[in-house]
Amino acid sequence: MAVVHRTTMQPGKTELLTAWLPTRPWYAGGAGGPRPVRAGGFRLDDPEGEVGIEFMVVTDGTGTDAVAYQVPLTYRPAPLAGAEHALVGTAEHGVLGRRWIYDGVHDPVLVERLHALLDGRAEPQDQNATDTPDPTVTVSPLAPGGTGAGAQPVRVEEGPDHTDVVVRRPGAPTPLTLRVRRVLRAGGGPADGDRGRVTGEWRRPDGTTARGTYATALTV
Repeated sequence: MAVVHRTTMQPGKTELLTAWLPTRPWYAGGAGGPRPVRAGGFRLDDPEGEVGIEFMVVTDGTGTDAVAYQVPLTYRPAPLAGAEHALVGTAEHGVLGRRWIYDGVHDPVLVERLHALLDGRAEPQDQNATDTPDPTVTVSPLAPGGTGAGAQPVRVEEGPDHTDVVVRRPGAPTPLTLRVRRVLRAGGGPADGDRGRVTGEWRRPDGTTARGTYATALTV
């Protein structure tokens, strides 16, 4: 169980994302540069208790031109070997000290937990409370009762509005693709090839709530 600390982080998460978002191929840009505002998301627990896992949603822009982005993040007490290209930045946590913050699609701990969520073996947690499930995040699992298999990432592929993480599972004859939606859109239903789906909410700049797909598992 991850503990949510009421403390500070310097620099803050949105401050780090202000510099990082424009480097992403799926960032749409906009007048005045990125001005990310926290708008939603959820957490997952690392069973080992070492890595913080957060699926953060931010909006960038105002009015009808605002874009909602999903940024899965991991927070580590030490650098992740071989993941220098995925480092979003470092920050000083008021309780835990220095944290190395990564684009979570490149972190095997987040990938395994995302697969567990889509497999029905993990529960989405509230962003701001300890040991509190988030009922606004819903999961259509891969199979009734789950597959019970773990997942190891094979490769990461960037798309125009998503990131695909190809994983292998013990005993499975073919790889599975975990598609993380980077540019969120309200609505939408199952698509061809979908085998599991995570949906959630986020706040628009006008205060209304949108709901759409966060992630899917699909066969290709």
